[in-house]
Amino acid sequence: MHDAAFVTTATRHGGGLMKAAAAYPDAPRPWLDLSTGINPEPWRGPRAPEAELNRLPDPGALAALETAAASAFGSATERTAAAAGAEAAIRLLPLLLGVRSVEIVGPTYGAHAEAWRAAGVATRLIAPDQAATSQAGVLVIVNPNNPDGRLTRRADLIAMARERSAAGRWLVVDESFIECAPGDSVSDLVEPGLIVLRSFGKFYGLAGVRLGFMLAAPGLIARLRALLGDWPVGADALIMGRGAYADADWRRRTEAALAERADRLDDVLSRAGFHIVGGTSLFRMTRTPHAALWFQHLCRLGVLTRPFDHTPDGLRFGVPSERDLPRLMRALETFA
Repeated sequence: MHDAAFVTTATRHGGGLMKAAAAYPDAPRPWLDLSTGINPEPWRGPRAPEAELNRLPDPGALAALETAAASAFGSATERTAAAAGAEAAIRLLPLLLGVRSVEIVGPTYGAHAEAWRAAGVATRLIAPDQAATSQAGVLVIVNPNNPDGRLTRRADLIAMARERSAAGRWLVVDESFIECAPGDSVSDLVEPGLIVLRSFGKFYGLAGVRLGFMLAAPGLIARLRALLGDWPVGADALIMGRGAYADADWRRRTEAALAERADRLDDVLSRAGFHIVGGTSLFRMTRTPHAALWFQHLCRLGVLTRPFDHTPDGLRFGVPSERDLPRLMRALETFA
C-alpha cells in the first residue's frame, strides 16, 4: 500500500495495524500502537470460563453487569444498557430519536457525524462556544473531547441538559474518556432529554472486549434493549465488565498511574519539538509543522500515531506503558 493511501485511511480513526504493516513492510515488529487512547496496562481480572463460552449469555449475567456498571457510573440499572461498544449505541441513536437536525461540537470523533448523515439527518459541526445556544433537535458533545481532550465543565453540561430537556430537545454526551476527568461526568444526572455514552475498553485497556453503555431515561433504554436483542454483548464482556467495574481500588491506582505517565510523555514530546495542545491521561494532542513527516518516520520504525485531515499540523500520541516509552524516545531521537 502506498504511504499516501495509508495516511488517508489513518486519519479516519486509530488502529488498523494490519494496514500499517502492509504500508510499511520493513518496519520492526511488533508494532507499538499509539494511534488510539487505550490504556496499555489493562485490567487483568478473570475472563469468561469455557463453560460460559459454550452457551448463550445468561440474562441474569447481563443484569448483573449493568448493575455493576450503573453503580460505578452513579446511575441506576433501569437507566443503563450495555452494548457492543459505545460505537453500537452511536449508530443506533438516529433510529431511536428520529429528529430532523443534529449539531455536533467539533472537530471530534467522526462516527457521530457519520451515523446521523447516514440516516439522512441534517448534520452540522459547530464550535464549542456555539453549544449553549444550539437549537438543533440533538446536540452532541464528546467530553473529554476526542482528539484534543477539550473539557466541557459539569456545571455547563447540567445547564444545557436542563434547558434542552425543557424545550423538548436532546443532549448527547459521549463520555468515552471520562475516567480521565471523572469530576466532569454527568452520568448521574437525571434529565429526560439527556443521553450519556460510556466506553469500557479505553480506560480499562480492553477495547477488543467490545463493551459500552448508554445511560438515559428508562423508556429510551427499553427501546435500545429491544433493538439490541437478547444478547447485546458476549461472555467475556459480561464477566470482565462486571469484575472491572467493581474493582474500585484498581480504578483509583490506574487514574494516578496514567496521569504520571502522561506527564512523562509530555516531557519527552516537548524535548522532541512537539507543542502539546491538549489531551487526556490516555492520549496527548500535539502540533508540529512537520506532522506528516513525523507520522511517516515513526511508521518506518514501527510506531503508529494518529494524523488528522482537519488538522494537518496535528499528531496524537497514545500514552505508552513504562516498558514502551524508551522505544518511543529512541524513535523520536532519530528524526532528521
